[in-house]
Amino acid sequence: MSLRSHLEKVQKELERRESIKEEAQKLTRKVTRLSKQAILLIHQGSLDESKRLLKEAEDLFDGLRKICVDDPDLTRSSSVNLAFQEYVEAHVLLELVKEGRFIGPEELKAPAESYALGLADSIGELRRRSLDALRKGDIPEAERCLGIMEHIYLELMSMGEAYMLIPGLRRKCDLARRLIETTRGEVTLEIRRSSLEEAIRRFEVAIREGRGPEEGSL
Repeated sequence: MSLRSHLEKVQKELERRESIKEEAQKLTRKVTRLSKQAILLIHQGSLDESKRLLKEAEDLFDGLRKICVDDPDLTRSSSVNLAFQEYVEAHVLLELVKEGRFIGPEELKAPAESYALGLADSIGELRRRSLDALRKGDIPEAERCLGIMEHIYLELMSMGEAYMLIPGLRRKCDLARRLIETTRGEVTLEIRRSSLEEAIRRFEVAIREGRGPEEGSL
């Protein structure tokens, strides 16, 4: 066999891998877009539509696994991991809002690292829900979201050596800690404001009730 024949085989193999890579990137972009849309729909209260989009994203991941059978390294690429993180984040948020439970990596068929990173990202979306609740005057819901944020953070921090083995997790947890501290301050401030308003209202009612008999006796 001539050298040209050998190089032609090399060329065909490289072209095949590049084609798979391009297809994988296209699928991961779609998954990321669908996951972001799902998160937005969750905040809008459209949980069923959000679930539909995530099912579509799940099907895309199944397709990605099939085309990467001959090149498994692609499934561990940065673009795929980022897509999985976004997908995990959306699913975690959906299950917490809809079912009040944490979904695991096995259910999501997600890599362990992507699951932990997506879970950390969900803290930011829970902060958003907490602030939305505060704007609506729903302090109990805001406190509940804050409690879940703290729970996720503490559980991630308790992973031991695994915490240090996942690239980027420490940075995400540092950000999560700041978000939690800020959110706790905002919730506490709103609780105090609400308590003060209630105290003023009760005081005004007491004054009116105390003045009533005097006015009636005139």
